[in-house]
Amino acid sequence: MNRKQFLAAAAALPLAGAAVKLSGLNKFIDGLNNSATMPVLFLGHGSPMNAIEDNEFVQGFKRVGTEIEKPTAILVISAHWETRGTYVTAMENPTTIHDFGGFPQALFDVQYPAPGSPELAHAVQDLVKGTEVHLDDKWGLDHGSWSVVKHLYPNADVPIIQMSIDYSQPAAYHYALAKELAALRKKGVLIIGSGNNVHNLRMVSWQHLNTVGFAFDWATEANEKMKEYIRDRNHQPLIDFDKQGKAWQMAIPTPEHYLPMIYALALQDKNEDLTIFNDAAVAGALTMTSFKIG
Repeated sequence: MNRKQFLAAAAALPLAGAAVKLSGLNKFIDGLNNSATMPVLFLGHGSPMNAIEDNEFVQGFKRVGTEIEKPTAILVISAHWETRGTYVTAMENPTTIHDFGGFPQALFDVQYPAPGSPELAHAVQDLVKGTEVHLDDKWGLDHGSWSVVKHLYPNADVPIIQMSIDYSQPAAYHYALAKELAALRKKGVLIIGSGNNVHNLRMVSWQHLNTVGFAFDWATEANEKMKEYIRDRNHQPLIDFDKQGKAWQMAIPTPEHYLPMIYALALQDKNEDLTIFNDAAVAGALTMTSFKIG
């Protein structure tokens, strides 16, 4: 049910019942306990195998999980859920999606049975004014979400929802949309962007697949310049990533893995610190660069 359908259905209820329903949705965020402003994470998720391996990147995910207060809920923007229009998952029990092939059975056996939060999904729908946010009851948690969140919260005991990436919209749209989510940070909600800032699978050097630190020159050039802008809080060139030259074009042949970083950066307050971690390349054409805001 989308926002218009919901409002139409509410209007068909008896007046008092509809008022209670709308009031409940409008006040859901206010009903959450105030908290110190939660951090924001951008996690370079890399290979799905990071879900079951114990390497330096996994250790980085685990470490950052110990550095922040346990959240009330989690909202993930994953590179692996692209839609036309913006959606949020709104089911009670999202499924673990194994959206890949050619990996060991042990990876397909992994389940991450964290609960969903229809209430948070409705709250996000109500909070965002700049675009229509649709509710989804079919997607679940893709590997961009569960393969990293499982290292932060291995007990799967924090409610989690995902927000999709509207592939028809430019980076400026996603940056503006992310800013509308800022109120969630003061209500114990951890917002995570999950992708890779440099991600060109067509250029991967398979013989260097397990060689941490191996990068093509264009990947290093793009990654270093991105980090310079990130550290300087100079977000406009990052929003205009398609105007930054050949190295960036090779680093971002398609934007779905890059845009989750834009969501995270949009949520940075002007006085907030940003800490970069897991900053290493793999297979020449991928970087695992991640950061914590706050």
